[in-house]
Amino acid sequence: MYLKVHRMPGAGEVVAVCDSELLDATLMHGDVEVCITGGFYGTKRATEEEVRGALASAENVNIIGKRVVALAIAMGLIAEEDCIMIGDVPHAQIFRI
Repeated sequence: MYLKVHRMPGAGEVVAVCDSELLDATLMHGDVEVCITGGFYGTKRATEEEVRGALASAENVNIIGKRVVALAIAMGLIAEEDCIMIGDVPHAQIFRI
């Protein structure tokens, strides 16, 4: 998986994670293209333990891919019905307030 933490002064942080095979892919959702880029999801691979740690403490999360979404479900952060499908790829966002 690829992991990137976006830190925004005064606005907290966003943790972005994608499954490794999705990096640089473009998915279609109706007429909308979803581009999975290293600029947003990062270019360094992360271990499952690193991803777990980042997800557990994040205020805002953007995840895409079967493995990372399954991990978030297993951690109790989201339920399967909280996800949308972009083609056959699950995507979810988590906001803690």
